[in-house]
Amino acid sequence: MPQGQPSSVPNDGLTTRQRRNRPLVVVHTGEMKGKSTAAFGLALRGWNQGWSIGVFQFVKSAKWRVGEETAFRALGRLHEQTGEGGPVEWHKMGEGWSWARKKGSEEDHAAAALEGWREIARRIGEQQHGMYVLDEFTYPLHWGWIDVDEVVATLRDRPGHQHVVITGRYAPQALLDAADLVMETTKVKHPMDDGQKGQKGIEW
Repeated sequence: MPQGQPSSVPNDGLTTRQRRNRPLVVVHTGEMKGKSTAAFGLALRGWNQGWSIGVFQFVKSAKWRVGEETAFRALGRLHEQTGEGGPVEWHKMGEGWSWARKKGSEEDHAAAALEGWREIARRIGEQQHGMYVLDEFTYPLHWGWIDVDEVVATLRDRPGHQHVVITGRYAPQALLDAADLVMETTKVKHPMDDGQKGQKGIEW
């Protein structure tokens, strides 16, 4: 298995092991598809390590049941039944956030997004998950629904060993600057260019 070598070693007083095991903020942005898919791939690796996985989907409709959701809910049940992997929670803003029990409400989207962020920040403070996937989270930041500086401060000061993966287009520069790993997807070719719509197993 290939092992990446760092291009430089900072004089930060950390041992190789300490530096290797630092919790990361990861941002997947850019215009091409695959950002969420890559994030869920990381979450699969985290689940395999026994980490608690918390997925929080912003913007997406509650009616849209993506394949990853079905798979991760099954993995959560597997953990409950056998102890394999780690626990899984999956929450969607479009159904009013499960902890608020307001499914089907007509809440303002901006207020709902802020409510979701407040709950995530609370969980980060309590070290509730080993990995957080904040799917499409860049949009409420881009639209000004959630304060970017507050998010950056919360991520910077988070306790313990918690990885945070954020996806979506238009990631604010302050978030990119604060991240440890940034991936930008760039389109070279896409089936939609030839008039093909999304299909099962590829888009959902």
